[in-house]
Amino acid sequence: MERPSIRSYSIRGTRITEAQRAAKRALQEIHGIPVANNKLDLRAIFPAAEKIIMEIGFGMGEATAIIAQQSPHNGYIAVDLHPPGIGKLLSRIEDGGIKNLKVIEEDVHVVLRYMIHDASLDGVHLYFPDPWPKVKHHKRRIVNSGFLDLVATKLKPGGYIHCATDWVPYAISMEEVFSQSEKFSGGVIDKPDWRPVTRFEGQGLDKDHRVTDLLYFRKQ
Repeated sequence: MERPSIRSYSIRGTRITEAQRAAKRALQEIHGIPVANNKLDLRAIFPAAEKIIMEIGFGMGEATAIIAQQSPHNGYIAVDLHPPGIGKLLSRIEDGGIKNLKVIEEDVHVVLRYMIHDASLDGVHLYFPDPWPKVKHHKRRIVNSGFLDLVATKLKPGGYIHCATDWVPYAISMEEVFSQSEKFSGGVIDKPDWRPVTRFEGQGLDKDHRVTDLLYFRKQ
């Protein structure tokens, strides 16, 4: 499976506690989905789900677990590469008895391209991706035209992508990229009640960071 030459993420260390490491080993086989070069049968994984939604880059999994618990009628696939966060989210799934959330440890570009059928996702969540603030690093931002084309292919017509960022220049950049796409319509929205405020977001708000939510729909 081919990985992107320019990464939209940076693993800033793999420090992981013993509890996280143990959770990862013990729980990944139960609550994880193995990486494979074949498309997943999402309906077999979530047979009763009204909607199937992918969350990209879940950090320590706080918001991911809350959203899944609050919407048991949906199925959620969480994709990330950060070992401590994966271990923590697996622990949250186990401790909370969450049945509608699975975890994949891989680059999302690989997962979307090789593991997800076209027109099979109802939604995508992308919350607080790395803003790569330096101009020389802007090419690493995940929201670019190629990414939108890939997401659009995997979303059902009418499916959505919901983004949030606390970096105003990145929010402006996202709007610009979406405006240039013929496959999406939408824009800035008020924060929906169902998106929880995590400790990370709360710390930013305490510092007067302005959080922007953006919601776009795959055109029919």
